[in-house]
Amino acid sequence: MAETNKVGAAVMTLVIGALVGGGIGYAAGNSSTDSTKSSETSMMNESSGNSDGVTVGGAKMVANLDIVDNAANAKNVSTVVGLVQQANLVDTLKGTGPFTVFGPNNGAFDAVPKDILDKVASSNDLLTTVLTYHVVPGTYTSADLRAMASKGEMVKTVQGGMLSFKVMDNKVYVVDATGQQVEVETADVVSSNGVTHVIKNVLLPVDPSTL
Repeated sequence: MAETNKVGAAVMTLVIGALVGGGIGYAAGNSSTDSTKSSETSMMNESSGNSDGVTVGGAKMVANLDIVDNAANAKNVSTVVGLVQQANLVDTLKGTGPFTVFGPNNGAFDAVPKDILDKVASSNDLLTTVLTYHVVPGTYTSADLRAMASKGEMVKTVQGGMLSFKVMDNKVYVVDATGQQVEVETADVVSSNGVTHVIKNVLLPVDPSTL
């Protein structure tokens, strides 16, 4: 964490670019050709039922907008959008991708103890660490998450930590490094460069007491 913000952002961009250059994804394959990306988008739309029908925070999400632009229209995820801007990750998340983003709603941040939230928000290095733990290279729909849950499979985040998944009472939960089980509130929000799942808590890459 001794790197400057500028270097950290540059390194993060390179890491994401290297990871997603092959279009890695559980169900979408690993080709980066335009035809494959078109197929990936089609598969996500089919999983979602209606690519332009998911409403988040009172706004209809549309498949021809990128992840950031869709999120900016949703009132219930304004906190994470602001933090992404603060961490200088906007251009990265507006990139080609594909990305899978687990986006905490505003209530998720309200539930974080103020001293921890203030500490993270005051350090771009810490903030980048936490935010990139919510981003996974590739496209993972809710159907993919359910399949991985049944097989006990995990995914590696851009931050480098791992996430696993559980299905309980037919709801999908993301399990973070601390063992916290976070419910997916709104699944399969399809954007032009990936898919977002709105979640009810902030995912933790480490025990918050160690931050």
